[in-house]
Parts: sequence; C-alpha cells; structure tokens
Amino acid sequence: MSPRGRWLTDASLAPLTTWRVGGPADVLFEPADRDDLQAVLRDLPADTPLTWLGLGSNVLIRDGGIRGVVIRLVNTLDAIDVDRAGMRLMAEAGAHCARVAKVARDAGLAALGFLAGIPGSIGGALAMNAGAWGGETWPEVEAAEVIYRDGRTEWLPANAVRYAYRHVEAPVGVAGFLAARFRVQLDVEAAHALATRDSLARRKASQPVGKPSAGSTFRNPPGDHAARLIEACGLKGFAIGGASVSTQHSNFILTAPGACAADVEALIAEIRRTVAAQTGVDLHPEIRMLGDAR
Repeated sequence: MSPRGRWLTDASLAPLTTWRVGGPADVLFEPADRDDLQAVLRDLPADTPLTWLGLGSNVLIRDGGIRGVVIRLVNTLDAIDVDRAGMRLMAEAGAHCARVAKVARDAGLAALGFLAGIPGSIGGALAMNAGAWGGETWPEVEAAEVIYRDGRTEWLPANAVRYAYRHVEAPVGVAGFLAARFRVQLDVEAAHALATRDSLARRKASQPVGKPSAGSTFRNPPGDHAARLIEACGLKGFAIGGASVSTQHSNFILTAPGACAADVEALIAEIRRTVAAQTGVDLHPEIRMLGDAR
C-alpha cells in the first residue's frame, strides 16, 4: 500500500477540530483523490478501525486519541456540480456546507439555504442528518454515493438510508459517504437567496461564531430547545476546567487555551445531570464522542 496523499502516524487531531482539543490518531490519511482513497481501503486489513473526519465540527475527540485510521476529506473530494436542466445539485463529501449553499444561491436554485448555517462538510451532514433553522439534510437528498471497505463505490437512492433527527443508519457494509445528489428548484422568487442570507445573519447574531466550539452540543428535545433549558437552569457561563457554557448561546460549549477533551466531556455530563434534576428532561448530545479516554 503506497498512498499518494498524506499518511501520518501518531498524528495530532486537536488542531483539526473546532474545539481544538483531543488526542492523536494512530494514522491520519488525507487521500490525494478518489482513486487514492479506493486503493487504500482495498489494501487495509478488514479489521482496521476507520473513522471519518471532515471539518472537525460536531465531534469531541477524547484525550486518548483514535485507534486505527482517520480519513479526512478536506481539500479533496470537494467538487460541486449544478445541473439546472435536471434540477439537481451534486456535492462531494469534502465540500463545505456553506459553500454548497452559496453555489446553489449563485445558480438561482432553491431548497438548500439551511446549509449555510451548518459549520461542517457534506460528508458530515450526510453522516448525522445535520440541519439548521428548520431544514435537514436527508429530506433534500435524491441519492448518495457510498464507499465500501473493499473500495467499491455505489450510488444508492435516499430511501436505502434510514434517518431521523440527527441520526443516520446506512446499509450494512457501507464504510462512508462520498457524495450526494440533491433535488433543487429554480429560485423564482429569490427565496433561497433570502434563506441563505437569513441563515448567515441569524447564526452570526445568535451564536459564538469564531470561538472554539463544536456547534450545538445537545439535540433539541421534542417541543423545546436545549439552550432554553440550560439557561433556565442557571448554567450560562458555567465552567469545568477549560470548558465553559457560552454566555451568548447556552447550547454551545467553548474551550479556552489549555482545555482538554475531559473538561468538555465532564461539562456535558454536568449539564445533563443538572437539567435532568431541575426539569426532568434528559438532554442527548448532538456531538459525537470519538476515541479513547486517556
């Protein structure tokens, strides 16, 4: 196996996440292109653990790091193609969600404005059914390209994938998502352009943009908002070690220099305990915790 892309052992992952915390990967692989990715997957032993990493938002990598191979699709597999005649937009897994929303807007297409509010990649959005401002990823998907452990790729119709709020179950054997084809419409009344601008403006006004966070920490419980519950319990600004609850948006956890993943995980646990004790609501994390504790 001779990867043409970047192949690093004992690679630091903290700088590649939006929380800027966490341990190393046994191996970090950034493929040069699709052929490089397929070749490496074909040659990897079947029992080698695989973890996919995009822009590093919405994940907490524990301080002990991640075993096996971490595949990072950033600055590769990031093509976006617009088919106005067929009313389709194709985006590869490494494409930034906000960029996809902008391309759709500039092409005069509708339906994907909510992507502007997601600080991640299309691959991550497909893996967790990411959403913002009432929109979700999978309801807009017509088909998704998947890759298997043996390097084979295949386009699957959206109904082959089970999804729910912030939850996705791919068919058995699927190793990851490579691309999606979205249904779109002509933005006759400029609704998409307005939705895109509105998403960006609302995100900037209500969220701690530019500060080290992973986006929304908890899923919204039915009929309520996690941020409202956390604030009602007096937890705005509450901190454990170098991790603290944002004073701007209570569903965001911020990290300070010197923070570690254990601080974030402990704060998440304390928020859940406090909210459950005071309100009876069990908040479920939206972020994914990866790797081993130290």
